[in-house]
Amino acid sequence: MKTSILALGFATVASMAAAETPVLTVLTYDSFVAEWGPGPAVEKAFEATCGCDLKFVPAGDGAALLGRVQMEGKTSEADVVLGIDTSLTASARATGLFAAHGQTWANDLPVTYSDADFVPYDWGWFAMVYDKTKVTNVPKTFEELGASDLKIVIEDPRSSTPGLGLLLWVKAAYGDKAKDVWAALADNIVTVTPGWSEAYGLFTEGEADMVLSYTTSPAYHLIAESDDSKAAAVFEEGHYMQVEVAGKLAATDQPDLADKFLAFIGSDAFQSTIPTTNWMYPAVTPSAGLPEGFDRFRPAKSLLMTAEEAAAARDGALAEWQAALAK
Repeated sequence: MKTSILALGFATVASMAAAETPVLTVLTYDSFVAEWGPGPAVEKAFEATCGCDLKFVPAGDGAALLGRVQMEGKTSEADVVLGIDTSLTASARATGLFAAHGQTWANDLPVTYSDADFVPYDWGWFAMVYDKTKVTNVPKTFEELGASDLKIVIEDPRSSTPGLGLLLWVKAAYGDKAKDVWAALADNIVTVTPGWSEAYGLFTEGEADMVLSYTTSPAYHLIAESDDSKAAAVFEEGHYMQVEVAGKLAATDQPDLADKFLAFIGSDAFQSTIPTTNWMYPAVTPSAGLPEGFDRFRPAKSLLMTAEEAAAARDGALAEWQAALAK
């Protein structure tokens, strides 16, 4: 009997302690929380400093995050959203669901970036990645790609931030001629996937010659697999940048903890995980610097619309893309 009472007492104390541990819920995309992504290391490092339970909740790809937040509104259990990018920040701000972050740490982005509601955590250049052992006549522009017989797989701009980034890339590079570029590219597209993971998986399985990814993707194969067969096609018209951000939801019941997490994003403990887990450039250069291979495919020209420009261009660019693929 005494043993049972003691066991019950210990269980009660343990459950009370668990109940008193604050939980910070971060809504993010699937690959961030994968066992090979930044999530596990970030969770361990932050929990060592916060006295809390950091809970990552995956919700598809980047663009799907905003859709979920809009659907849940003020009833969302999330405290922080991590994984939208600057192509969506204007739309995210317009929901009225995000609060000012109040952070003052400086970033090392190659362009000026400052936003009262969203802090950057990484960035990169979109690129068409290919296998050097299979593709020898590498296109130098989207027009050359459209004129080739190369097969590509891309992500859906309605659910994926890389997919939307591709639309803005073509629009920024070609303006009114973007619809002609898409008309030429339509025959090259093998399939359109919901997110990056599915697209890259099809590429590595040999289902396409090229995949929409990042200039840093070949560094993954080089560092993690000792495989130097992958490369990024460097286009003469320039490469569109993606800046990924995190923001605090106004309805959070853990505002101080959310602020602490946003401050943690700027720390070396967070930023040092990015290059070899998310395979992107960190927003703040880690003390150890960048890994080998990160600057092998650095474009000469960077393209990036402001959040407002991206919001204004989005619907028209989407309509051009849909019209081209429907033919």
